[in-house]
Amino acid sequence: MSIYVGNLPFEVNQEDVVEVFTEYGKIKRVHLPIDRETKKKRGFAFVEMETPAQESAAIAALNGAEWMGRELKVNQAREKEPRPSFAGGDRGRDRRY
Repeated sequence: MSIYVGNLPFEVNQEDVVEVFTEYGKIKRVHLPIDRETKKKRGFAFVEMETPAQESAAIAALNGAEWMGRELKVNQAREKEPRPSFAGGDRGRDRRY
């Protein structure tokens, strides 16, 4: 399981997130996605903790909590949805010449 942490300030860094979540258990991984074009953080993170019980405790305690002037959105992360491929070909267009 992974935790989604939304509504983060854009200046937050990995150490800030670790500091908050360490209170609820051992952290295995923190990922702060970066926008491909702007190279800036996107305002959310994914946190993986050692046990599901630790993740549940963090979600219960932090969802809706105010941190760095923002109300956090913390819940169980959903699986990434498959995205259509746009590589090559005519992309399914009906072309008539």
